[in-house]
Amino acid sequence: MKLRTWIAAALFVVPGVALAAEPIEGNWKTASGATAVIAKCGGSFCITLKTGKHAGKSIGKLSGSGSDYSGSITDPETDKTYSGSGSVSGKSLKMKGCVLAVLCKSQTWSRL
Repeated sequence: MKLRTWIAAALFVVPGVALAAEPIEGNWKTASGATAVIAKCGGSFCITLKTGKHAGKSIGKLSGSGSDYSGSITDPETDKTYSGSGSVSGKSLKMKGCVLAVLCKSQTWSRL
């Protein structure tokens, strides 16, 4: 009887591990003070502004796992899209956008 109880408990624990969110997912405070939400969309992570002047605007799509992600970032002011990356460290997310991989700008966002 105890063995069956243990097996049943193990079956509930294992699926929970597979469904764990990636570190990049969640709500982030941007450098401008707006809130951005990063959520799973297909095989990537979509970045959408939820507050501020550009609320509702999609500003990026990144792929990856763990602490490092790459893809594209769009400047909401100019609508120009750049090669981008994100690196999660604790409650910080360093976002970087580059033109020709030479001219880059970075921002650090904080987890809300």
